[in-house]
Amino acid sequence: MADKPALNDTASGTLGLLLTRRSGSAKAMTAPGPDADQLRRILAAGMRAPDHGKLAPWRFILFEGEARHGMGRLLVEVLRENEPQASEERVALERNRFVRAPVVIAVVSRVREDIPIPVWEQELSAGAVCQNILVGAHAMGFVANWITEWYAYDTRVKERLGLKSGERIAGYIYIGTSAAPLEERVRPNPDALVTRFEG
Repeated sequence: MADKPALNDTASGTLGLLLTRRSGSAKAMTAPGPDADQLRRILAAGMRAPDHGKLAPWRFILFEGEARHGMGRLLVEVLRENEPQASEERVALERNRFVRAPVVIAVVSRVREDIPIPVWEQELSAGAVCQNILVGAHAMGFVANWITEWYAYDTRVKERLGLKSGERIAGYIYIGTSAAPLEERVRPNPDALVTRFEG
């Protein structure tokens, strides 16, 4: 029987990283966030996701600095169009939503149809990009939170962000420093989720 392969330091560190990654609440984030070089590296890590056909079926919209306030104004504008009777508390929530974290990345899934690569695989690639971004942020000592919420699905928001036909928001990823201790949650037992094909 062959010996089990030994984990090298890189593999051991990578597994440790994956086994300790957890989301940090966007409501409990503060500065600092990633600087320009760190953000470039986090995005590069995101783009190492599996990509059948080398299509790059995703792109990014960055919200930093004053642009986060601009997104808040956009959300308030759309909220008032959708819900003219929205309370002032709700308006304030939307106005400040994007200033919760120093950086927010919108991952846009952009599928191509009528090609041999299934749409589902293109969409899965965008999800893998989101996960890689979360892991990349964690590797740099930041916390991150992958969120969709109503503004990922609202037609008016998507139009004003310049999304085209075939494009959808896979997620808004908030990245910053946690202002509160992270709490571990109970994870599923792999044994309860695994079956073995016996054929």
